[in-house]
Amino acid sequence: MAEPMDTRGHAASGPEVVPAAGAVITDGRGRVLLVLRGSQPHRGRWSLPGGKVEPGETWQQAAAREVAEETGLEVAIGRQLLSLDIPAGENRIYRVRDFAATVTGGQLRARDDAADARWVTAEELAALTLTPNLDRLLYDSGVFDTD
Repeated sequence: MAEPMDTRGHAASGPEVVPAAGAVITDGRGRVLLVLRGSQPHRGRWSLPGGKVEPGETWQQAAAREVAEETGLEVAIGRQLLSLDIPAGENRIYRVRDFAATVTGGQLRARDDAADARWVTAEELAALTLTPNLDRLLYDSGVFDTD
């Protein structure tokens, strides 16, 4: 079992590093679930569901909780697919881990800080305003085929 993430602040000499987790949820029709961010960072852009790791949570627990809060779906968390740092101003960095996930229950509806939630094909991805590099990350991690 994974160890809970330590969410305490880091030394004052550098930016605050905020641990965050999300999920790459795909369906049997070649689509990925995206949410329209209703808050910063990147309000108004489409992204993977996710958010901050709470004290005592593992990365995986945080990913599952955030999916439920933002989309109404329950998921089983699988292997880690992505790891990246997202700058959020001069003194904060979100350290994000995104995990493969499978829907196990619930009903899709935008909730919490998600303004919308929808299943998206590779073709539809190109027409959306995405968080920086999301399309590249999805292709590089094998979520969408490149052929």
